[in-house]
Amino acid sequence: MRHRFSLSVAHVQLSIAVDFARLPVDKSRPREECGAMNRSICVYCGSNPGNDPAFVQAAEALGAAIAEHGCQLVYGGGGGGIMGAVSRACLAGGGRVVGVIPEFLADREATRADLEKLSEVCITANMHERKSIMFARSDAFVALPGGIGTLEELVEIMTWAQLGRHEKPIVVANVNRFWQPLRDLLDHMGEAGFIHSAEHLDLQIVDGIDAVLPAIDTAIARRSGGRSSH
Repeated sequence: MRHRFSLSVAHVQLSIAVDFARLPVDKSRPREECGAMNRSICVYCGSNPGNDPAFVQAAEALGAAIAEHGCQLVYGGGGGGIMGAVSRACLAGGGRVVGVIPEFLADREATRADLEKLSEVCITANMHERKSIMFARSDAFVALPGGIGTLEELVEIMTWAQLGRHEKPIVVANVNRFWQPLRDLLDHMGEAGFIHSAEHLDLQIVDGIDAVLPAIDTAIARRSGGRSSH
């Protein structure tokens, strides 16, 4: 079934058609042939700032790095917390930002002023369509600290990779060891024999924001047979 969503927000005009029957399926490789300057990076993160200032600082650093490298940010469209921090930093650095947010969250997680600042806004009917569009619009995925929603998004994209539905890089930014319990759980699952097709799940967990984009480059180069994207 094909759905079309339209939104006019000041200077932002969006009209996007997505065939949801075909998503999420993407057997194409990330855009290694285009180089880093044309990549879209999806960032999963919390709509709240958390209680550690390092979380927001990490988001600001990542947003600035995405802009500096000429990449596009795809994120959940929220204006507060870690979401807002990564978006504002990318925009401040001259980067392009695509916000994808369900209609029922648009008034709760963002304001009209927040949405007007984005390069592109996509309003979806529900969470499933939000995640499908974010997947289709992205070449790599990064997880910053967040709550249950962030965890669910990360685990789902990992599941699709393990099932061989995509080969896009997945990087977890382990800011102040936030994701260490997940790392330990995954190790436990593997030792217990419950993580199959591990060769499809190229999950990279890094401790510093400076390592996020290089990790994406490394993963794409490895998938493309060792060719550098630069």
